[in-house]
Amino acid sequence: MSAELTRGSHARTHPGRVRAFLALTKPRVVSLIVFTAVIGMLLASPGMVPAGLLAAATVGIALVAGSAAAINCLVEQRIDARMQRTRWRPLPQGELTPLQTVVFAGAVGGLGLWLLEHYVNALTMWLTLGTFVGYAIVYTVILKPLTPQNIVIGGASGAMPPVLGWAAVTGTVPTEALLLFLIIFAWTPPHFWSLALYRTDDYARAGVPMLPVTHGKRYTRLQVLLYTLILFAVSLLPFAAGMSGFTYLAAALALGALYVAYAVRIVTAYSDRLAQAAFRYSIVYLALLFAALLVDHYLAL
Repeated sequence: MSAELTRGSHARTHPGRVRAFLALTKPRVVSLIVFTAVIGMLLASPGMVPAGLLAAATVGIALVAGSAAAINCLVEQRIDARMQRTRWRPLPQGELTPLQTVVFAGAVGGLGLWLLEHYVNALTMWLTLGTFVGYAIVYTVILKPLTPQNIVIGGASGAMPPVLGWAAVTGTVPTEALLLFLIIFAWTPPHFWSLALYRTDDYARAGVPMLPVTHGKRYTRLQVLLYTLILFAVSLLPFAAGMSGFTYLAAALALGALYVAYAVRIVTAYSDRLAQAAFRYSIVYLALLFAALLVDHYLAL
């Protein structure tokens, strides 16, 4: 009977352990990273990207991104335990230990870098490693706990995926890849500050100096509008530079106008529900904007 109970216990805990490790990688965040990286690969190619290269680059970038997310969870476990939206994560819940997290992050990240080095190219591997350091170390350890500009400065790491994708296909980082970088870089502040506006108490409780905690909600709302206007202008650069055509321009104008409308309402008629809606739309906005780039690219072939 004891052996049967033990086997039953292992059977029940094994799926839970797998889910805990998966949660460390922040799958929703990584899915958007991978999506923009794949768009970068497809835009970099005048035709179809070789299937082997596409698979190796996608998996490699995803694994390193998941490893960086796990390190972020490790470093911020005490912060996560104090915040309502993150207290469910595996480390605050005691589902995984710090040692397990380090080993997991090292194995996953190492495998990802190995794939990029052996099946993609050295430039992509080094850029991906730099992105890992920028997010897991520079942003998580240094910027986030010290400055309310953490999102602005640290946004450089989050903006790298399409550059990684472009480098994977061409072995170079041309102007077109940097324009994609600029779009995500400009998108990051209004995206995260919308979240911070309706989670201000959470961040204050955890001692994280997010902008609405240090400068107040009114100032943050104005910054959301300012950066949304900057994003709107930056989103038009691919058309201005001849990288895309009128299909993309129409999508950028429509998507951007709606985003600006959200930002204006955040300033003039703020509510937490509105900030939450703006945060959710920001994710849809970025996905559709990059999808429009891809549609425009293939229409021009």
